[in-house]
Amino acid sequence: METITIVVLVVVVLIVLWLIGVYNSLVKLRNRVKEAWSDIDVQLKRRYDLIPNLMETVKGYMKHESETLTKVTEARAAAMSAKGIEAKGKAENMLSGTLKSLFALSENYPDLKASQNFLQLQDEISDTENKIQASRRFYNGQVRDFNTKIEIFPNNLVAGTLKFKAWEFFEIEREEEKENVKVKF
Repeated sequence: METITIVVLVVVVLIVLWLIGVYNSLVKLRNRVKEAWSDIDVQLKRRYDLIPNLMETVKGYMKHESETLTKVTEARAAAMSAKGIEAKGKAENMLSGTLKSLFALSENYPDLKASQNFLQLQDEISDTENKIQASRRFYNGQVRDFNTKIEIFPNNLVAGTLKFKAWEFFEIEREEEKENVKVKF
């Protein structure tokens, strides 16, 4: 009888230890996802802060391009106020597109292209865009790991019971960014 009691106690202790291990690993992965999202947020804030300086620099040169300037301003406001990962992703993609349009238009203004302030802001925004992409990749990797952990058996039983929910990926929505680059000679 004592042997059965000891075996049952050992099994119960092992199950409890396994549950604790699964719970702790889920919490750790969830916190990594939150940290990765925070990294994206930091880079987005940096971009939001650079845009007004860029707009002030560009205004003096591009007086006839008020529609583009308005679109950039509106896209920035929409991105700053977007809530949720999916809405934030769409708003950020729209903002990236309007910034690309602004930089493309700047090609028509040689004085603007020669402006040291404009060139510096353009470099900073380009650097920030690269950091956003790197942060996005890191975030999506953390989301992948977390979502996989909560979906595999038997972890899904624990995750479902403890109300762990899958996170959304921060994805590119614009089709032109997914297309192959066309090179013409």
